[in-house]
Amino acid sequence: MTRVVVGEFISGEKNPKIIGAGEAPSLGVRHGYIVDTNSAITSLKNALNQAEKSSGIKIKRAFVSVSGISLKSETSGGEAIISKANGEVTNLDINRALQDCEDNLNLNNKKVIQMYPLSFRLDGKEVLGRLEGMRGTKLEAKALFVTYSVQHLEDLLEVVARAGVETINIIATPVALSNIVLSEKQKIVGVALVDIGAETTSLSVFENGSLISIHTFQIGSCDITNDIALGFKIPLEKAESLKLGTYSSLQVGTKEEFSKKKLDEIIEARLCDIFESIENNLKKIKRSELLPAGMVFVGGGANISKLEELSKSILKLPSTVGTTELFGNAKTKLRDPAWFVAIGLLASTKGGDRYSENSFSGLFQNLKSIVKSSVKQLMP
Repeated sequence: MTRVVVGEFISGEKNPKIIGAGEAPSLGVRHGYIVDTNSAITSLKNALNQAEKSSGIKIKRAFVSVSGISLKSETSGGEAIISKANGEVTNLDINRALQDCEDNLNLNNKKVIQMYPLSFRLDGKEVLGRLEGMRGTKLEAKALFVTYSVQHLEDLLEVVARAGVETINIIATPVALSNIVLSEKQKIVGVALVDIGAETTSLSVFENGSLISIHTFQIGSCDITNDIALGFKIPLEKAESLKLGTYSSLQVGTKEEFSKKKLDEIIEARLCDIFESIENNLKKIKRSELLPAGMVFVGGGANISKLEELSKSILKLPSTVGTTELFGNAKTKLRDPAWFVAIGLLASTKGGDRYSENSFSGLFQNLKSIVKSSVKQLMP
């Protein structure tokens, strides 16, 4: 689904007030990237229209999240010689070391959309806390870069522009989610955030207060729906209801019975595929069974029954479905984890992402120019 949330920041209030929302089926999108521009524009316009009607505001600018199979993270190291004669470390030296980290990346048609410093060493010794003012000769840095396909990013920006909306900034979906779902304590001790979307599942790992890994898998909750539809020879709509446990067996006086055992087996088989991919990635980054805050699940697929139970059994870690305190005790459809990305973007706009200043502002301006030129060529 394509979702839009309109928020209002009130002076003195910690959280934004949500004043409107809209959603529409995602057309023209496959595994998180655009395959049919016109269909994707239609979907976005439909969601925007709903959000505008419910909020009473014409939407002209927006923050946009990116996800999909090309969203990944890469770690790189770099260094810089301290520039001041007295050896005092300045912000310029830190930025030069981080820039060297980026220069050492092998991007191959990818662009950096966000950067997260992981560690620093001054003359071979690790430095914790503030670097500015310390004295030394050589500064070494290690940083995590969130990358995305240039082509996919340009296509997305084109869709947003042709829907009549100016993109203020791009934020990686896991970062937006973490701002409202994860606590600082969880991020410090070690936690994995799993976003189960329709066609993809993303795994983001946080430790010592920082993002340390993002990986996206080509499997999502729609695969479970398809398996149920094939297993019971039923329409996709009915299979979706069975997956979420919302289907009533009484239909127009006719009783349809589905084997609960068979249904559980179908769901568990596909969930096991997802958990196996997660486990393999955790082993790769040496965090298998080593995240004290465990697994936190969000996205439309987080509503699947037995998810937590099966996760605990396979991954050997505490598991829970993500929630947010953003609404207090209010009852709203936005409590559904499927809405958390859009809501997380609101939190990101108010400084929830503590490295937002290191995002791709320069790249973004270049991409906006490219898209502007492309859209002009497409207009009559």
